[in-house]
Amino acid sequence: MTQTAGRFHFTLKTTDDKARLGEISTPRGTIRTPAFMPVGTAATVKGMLPESVAATGADILLGNTYHLMLRPTAERIDRLGGLHRFMNWDKPILTDSGGFQVMSLSGLRKLNEEGVTFKSHIDGSKHHLTPERSMEIQRLLGSDIVMCFDECPALPATDAEVARSMRLSMRWAQRSREAFGDRPGHALFGFQQGGVTEHLRGESAEALKAIGFDGYAVGGLAVGEGQAAMFGVLDYAPDMLPADKPRYLMGVGKPDDIVGAVKRGIDMMDCVLPSRSGRTGQAFTRHGVVNIKNARHQDDPRPLDESCTCPACRSYSRAYLHHVFRAGEMISGMLLTWHNLHYYQDLMQGMRDAIAAGGFAAFEADFHMQRAAGDIEPL
Repeated sequence: MTQTAGRFHFTLKTTDDKARLGEISTPRGTIRTPAFMPVGTAATVKGMLPESVAATGADILLGNTYHLMLRPTAERIDRLGGLHRFMNWDKPILTDSGGFQVMSLSGLRKLNEEGVTFKSHIDGSKHHLTPERSMEIQRLLGSDIVMCFDECPALPATDAEVARSMRLSMRWAQRSREAFGDRPGHALFGFQQGGVTEHLRGESAEALKAIGFDGYAVGGLAVGEGQAAMFGVLDYAPDMLPADKPRYLMGVGKPDDIVGAVKRGIDMMDCVLPSRSGRTGQAFTRHGVVNIKNARHQDDPRPLDESCTCPACRSYSRAYLHHVFRAGEMISGMLLTWHNLHYYQDLMQGMRDAIAAGGFAAFEADFHMQRAAGDIEPL
């Protein structure tokens, strides 16, 4: 397939079993896949400057439609030049549709065929979110990759409940596609739903392919079903989606979740875990998790990870990181977040290199061996 100048385009370069190496071309830059997207919920990755996030190797960020529509509002961001200028990030941005956050407001929302009416968690103000309004908000933000509006049912649920929700999401996907229109340089992704039921996943995939999207997300996972159930779905769900389009798994996750998802054919992931864990004193390393608040680190002159080249590991000891965390200094969350994001991007680059060389199975085995041999601390 020939790339069209100024348009979104995915190139699948090679595969290693189900693991895929590719590139997403956008007018704002190339996204190397498999890709991990740091989460900038409120137009910032907490504790990080945008140039610091870029320095970790991130090609794309995720912004949150729900939070930005409430504060400072999409209309204000549009008047100020769009989300890229507003947050000083000139690379691609993906925005979620707001559906997951709204569905989480179980006591504050009302759902019908048209959309969802909900009360803001900030000030109690009333809002109405529909597929058309979600598309409008994401257009005002200037998102490079837009997610269609969907409903994500809480698990566990009966097959009948999951089927009802999935079919509503497919009707909303059609409306999202129509409202999005033709926007060269921007992409719209559809959400496959269906819970953990294979035939419902298949029905959803067929509906999405009939509508036609620039990419496809495997939705409704990483919502508490557990890793075994998630991997069980990922064993078949990505294969139901077009091979020539990117496949996205939202809200994932821990390093072993990410490796397992890539193994099963996922191209894109995001999660708040690297930054949230950094703020709570947890650092991800090749040997597992370091809990810097533990007293065992107070006299330790070693870095978090001797093999890591991030600023936290190059210039600071575990003893110092323990001290500033215990003292409540903001530099603690900044340094640990920088380290975690660096670790995640190193992990992605390692998988990309392994897929290119046809050695993903060996990479996966080494990943699990190092973690099993490491000194993993309780969270």
